[in-house]
Amino acid sequence: MIVSYGSLAPKRYMYSEVMKITSYRNDQLGKGGYGVVFKGRLHDGRLVAVKFLHDCKGNGDEFVNEVMSIGRTSHVNVVSLFGFCLEGSKRALIYEYMPNGSLDKYIYSENPKEILGWERLYTIAIGIARGLEYFHHSCNTRIVHFDIKPQNILLDKDFSPKIADFGLAKLCHTKESKLSMTGARGTIGFIAPEVHSRTFGVVSTKSDVYSYGMMLLEMVGGRRNVKSIVAKSSEKYFPDWIYDHFAQDDGLQACEVTGEIEEIARKMTLIGLWCVQILPAYRPTITKVLEMFERSSDDMDMPPKQNFSGLLESSAHNMDVQSSSSTRSEEISLVNSKCEKVACTRIHSEIEQAQQNSAL
Repeated sequence: MIVSYGSLAPKRYMYSEVMKITSYRNDQLGKGGYGVVFKGRLHDGRLVAVKFLHDCKGNGDEFVNEVMSIGRTSHVNVVSLFGFCLEGSKRALIYEYMPNGSLDKYIYSENPKEILGWERLYTIAIGIARGLEYFHHSCNTRIVHFDIKPQNILLDKDFSPKIADFGLAKLCHTKESKLSMTGARGTIGFIAPEVHSRTFGVVSTKSDVYSYGMMLLEMVGGRRNVKSIVAKSSEKYFPDWIYDHFAQDDGLQACEVTGEIEEIARKMTLIGLWCVQILPAYRPTITKVLEMFERSSDDMDMPPKQNFSGLLESSAHNMDVQSSSSTRSEEISLVNSKCEKVACTRIHSEIEQAQQNSAL
């Protein structure tokens, strides 16, 4: 794949070169399930972030996938890949350096709105949507990211957002509207329901829209949605928490929203709630999301509050969904759930189990 990409492929480095670039892994920027990221400097003086992947088994399909995905992109809201290293099990990716780190460290802090401000959060939200629109509609090869979350949104010196981490991305022909894939992929709390179970619909670019919507709600609420998925039974499913506060007379006070910036928060909340509709057919495309940002929140309808039972029953009549006998059993079980909260908790618990099984 790399050879066929020819002269347009990112530069390939020897492992010894990468070690020198990072001063022998001297300045660590972060770490996660994928590996460890170190700060480095190229020979021409440019600062870079080098991601060393650990536990690299097999033939490196996921690694090559990320190299190919980013190598095909060029957009102000997508992180640039300068090069890569592939020597047996030793693999590394060399990205442009983002001095302000990732979005999660700001929105999950004690005073996120004081650090970034609502206007900047709003601008970041639009930038991420533009990056996704580029993936979905403007690339020569359409890309579905499958792992949109605050940790994968990097901020440059001007706090402009750039989408990063393409290890789970899937390429498809531009005219394809749905994807064929096996197994769940993504991060607990952000995976679209149809990625876990085809009962909910086909996997497509709308799966990224769901993840984007959940992230948008986290930006508004300053709260990790994953905490409410399998934690204490007294905690609400995160979108419900947002929806209920939004519908109450106190408006968005629960999210520390004051009068002068209420329009920004209201618009972000409405768009986020539309994006996390359980059935992909009811979600907007990312292009539509950008159009919604251009409108006043007064011109937007309140999205319907999600109800697993009702939506699954209607989907059986309105959508052509192929499901195996095991999937059908899951659908019946969900339809017969006694309450929305139990259904929400169950589906996300199953997603988490699927992730553990897939070692994601």
